[in-house]
Amino acid sequence: MEGHELTLAVNHLSPFLLTRLLLPALRRSGAGRVVHTGSSSSDRAGIDPDDLELTRRWRMTRAYARSKLALLMTAIETADQEQRRGVTVNVAHPGLVATNLVRSGGIDQFVWSRLLSRVALTAQRGADTALFAALSPDCAGVTGRYLKRCAPAAPNRRALDTMLRARVLAATERLVGPD
Repeated sequence: MEGHELTLAVNHLSPFLLTRLLLPALRRSGAGRVVHTGSSSSDRAGIDPDDLELTRRWRMTRAYARSKLALLMTAIETADQEQRRGVTVNVAHPGLVATNLVRSGGIDQFVWSRLLSRVALTAQRGADTALFAALSPDCAGVTGRYLKRCAPAAPNRRALDTMLRARVLAATERLVGPD
């Protein structure tokens, strides 16, 4: 997603575009499942559909949380649109997972590598909720859910606002461009 704020492009625009491109094949399957990787950082995030790229007051933590909230909101919108076509769309929060995500050096990397990684899940355990959503018979036909620890969780209240979701979806489509 050249030309867009990197955090938004990686966490939201790219998964959105990939999903949009795969939807015809998923519809033909009659039981396609889309599972996006969410984050609990979205739980308290705010969002401005007129500034998804966070051109004002950019901070890494804000950009990350906002990108994950945008992903959650468009996933719920897509789930609503695709439900009759046999495609399910859910968002799975993996939990705190020990990865090499933080490589920036400085205090962030110190906190991550020395402190948080000691209590973090392994990558294998971090995949549990996404695999549950993708493969479990318990999730057949379940759509528009935000999952944590293999169970439905309450999303950010903004994700439940249908008008705001529609605005975020429209803004996302403008950024991604036509099919």
